[in-house]
Amino acid sequence: MSDKQGLYIILVSVHGLIRGHNLELGRDADTGGQTLYVVELARALAEHPDVDRVDLVTRQVIDAKVDSCYAQWEEEIAPGAYIVRVPCGPRRYLRKEVLWPYLDSFADSVLQHVRRVGRVPDWVHGHYADAGYVGARLAGLLRVPLVFTGHSLGRVKRQRLLDSGMKAENIEAQFNISQRIEAEELALDSASLVVGSTNQEVEEQYRLYDNHVMDRMQVIPPGTNLEKFRPPRDDDGSPPIQAELERFLHNPDKPMILAVSRADERKNIATLIQAYGENKALQEAANLVVVAGNRDDITAMDRGARNVLTTMLLQVDKYDLYGKMAYPKHHKSEDVPDLYRMAAASGGVFVNPALTEPFGLTLIEAAASGLPVVATEDGGPRDIQKNCQNGFLIDPLDANAMGETILSAITDKKRWQQWSENGLRGARQNYAWQSHVGAYLDKMSRLIYEKQGSAVLFDRSQLPVVDRILVSDIDNTLIGDEAGLEKLLATLKTAEVSVGFGIATGRRIESTLEVLEEWGVPVPDILITSVGSEIRYGPNLIEDKGWAKHINFRWKRAAIEEAMSTIPGLKLQSDVVQRRFKISYYYDPEKAPGIREIKRHLRKLDLHAKVIYSHGKYLDILPIRASKGLAIRYLSIKWGLPLEWFLVAGDSGNDEEMLTGNTLGVVVANHSEELEKLKGRSRVYFAKGEYANGILEGIDHYDFLGNIRNPEQELKEDTDGELIFSAS
Repeated sequence: MSDKQGLYIILVSVHGLIRGHNLELGRDADTGGQTLYVVELARALAEHPDVDRVDLVTRQVIDAKVDSCYAQWEEEIAPGAYIVRVPCGPRRYLRKEVLWPYLDSFADSVLQHVRRVGRVPDWVHGHYADAGYVGARLAGLLRVPLVFTGHSLGRVKRQRLLDSGMKAENIEAQFNISQRIEAEELALDSASLVVGSTNQEVEEQYRLYDNHVMDRMQVIPPGTNLEKFRPPRDDDGSPPIQAELERFLHNPDKPMILAVSRADERKNIATLIQAYGENKALQEAANLVVVAGNRDDITAMDRGARNVLTTMLLQVDKYDLYGKMAYPKHHKSEDVPDLYRMAAASGGVFVNPALTEPFGLTLIEAAASGLPVVATEDGGPRDIQKNCQNGFLIDPLDANAMGETILSAITDKKRWQQWSENGLRGARQNYAWQSHVGAYLDKMSRLIYEKQGSAVLFDRSQLPVVDRILVSDIDNTLIGDEAGLEKLLATLKTAEVSVGFGIATGRRIESTLEVLEEWGVPVPDILITSVGSEIRYGPNLIEDKGWAKHINFRWKRAAIEEAMSTIPGLKLQSDVVQRRFKISYYYDPEKAPGIREIKRHLRKLDLHAKVIYSHGKYLDILPIRASKGLAIRYLSIKWGLPLEWFLVAGDSGNDEEMLTGNTLGVVVANHSEELEKLKGRSRVYFAKGEYANGILEGIDHYDFLGNIRNPEQELKEDTDGELIFSAS
């Protein structure tokens, strides 16, 4: 990195197969224009002098059916630009619609990566609905801005599928569309900036969403690699793909009508073939080349691709297009620029007949190659045609008009030449990656560094880069002595090491925030509330959904309440203190059975729960996996920080589990009798000071803000009188 630290940006694109070379575009519905977009964006951002590092984070795939490179943890794709692959559910390659249950753990794995990098990103940019969901989680946890690009929106897709006659229940079953739309709503609600490719996308498609806010929308046209996509030259020679096409064609020198897309019904390949097959003059004038992904065995492909390709082959036979139409089985990503140049050199045209086209990357690539276009009048092509003036827009459902338009485009040579020149000029002026990145960084820089007085708008979380964390109970530990508390807060604020601050309390979150404000304590980095059954982060109170999912294991609240209702000496506390994962009682030790008997009672009924007794009068029932101590162990794993670097302070029985084990425990002098049994343990320090003064004493005892003393090490004198360290 440079002496002056530049920007660190995380791009998130969860699904598909992403690598820095030979992208498998069109392999399936998940590996299309978006994967190319994010790879090119990462490279272009890393080239900018204001950027130090760009991480394109995607899922790791370990599957014999795909290339082993997708299992590689990190791949450098340009100086300062990396593809980072982290686990996301099963190792095997899965389609995007079934990834939803694994996205929370994916986000947690990204946090571990941030710790490895050693700095918090300046912002997170999520691409597509699933990455928008992950990005919202990450941005909230890290307290940085979220940028969102939807690429293809669920509400639009659902309406188009309904219009096509597909039943709502089938759409839901196949595409998990409700979850996708909800993720898009969350991303829009969380985003500081929404980047759209076209005006139509921003003004019409995003407007369908409840969280659509025009002030946060920005149209920044996608970039194109103008070195890769260029017009043909006299010295180009014959590219490798040419021989593959010539196998199909009787007269390969005719102008080429080129279509490049996935084998997806939305791409409307069938109507293009119909337009060509029903127009004899067009067949005489030009060859049709359809590059619809890669295939080995159509019968082994997913249903959508299988239907599209089967229909294509049937149409070839129906219209007898043998020798006039090429439909190669395989191509590489490096063949695509050659295809555009071959079509341009032949005096041909590029056709995008998609039913809906929110993006239009192939149209920009064609324009940059000097190839005129005929494209659907929906979405992205409108803006591209306005900027490039290099072809016609068509109704994608009118096969007859489509055929006549294509014929007109290739037969008027003067107009064709003008369109070719217009496209080259328009692509350079409007769709160079440098201009995209310039507009993008300018917008984000103004957003991040805009100030209100002297305060920066985004106060980033330090949790991914702290090297130790203090976690304290609130009542009778953190609070109780005003002078001691002020000294503790000042000590943490002025520490020369990077230290995080958390609280762990039996209080519910609302009560926690009230008492912290009353005592002048800033909202901590970590809030463990309701006796460890809830975890939240920072001023935005971002809930840790992974923890909630983890502790829901075998939790049967209604059955537990019914079982406890027969026990004497127990009285439910008020509704306001009850939580989803906590049932709270007043406990009368003179009337109620012992804690062991209560536990035995629940076990006999096959009810799995944790029974916590504190302060001689309170009883809390929690999920078997929930407690303050287990919450801290979960945080240790999630944030990549060893337990030995957690100092925990408490005063009562519900603190016991977090005080024991490998944490550095501090028991304040005003502790309850329940903790006396912990005396003598090497990692539990009983302070002489009360409240926050006891915490300060524990900090000194462990040298917590220095080198952190290991309490299990003893000084021993060897035979030469030298001092050595050894484990006790």
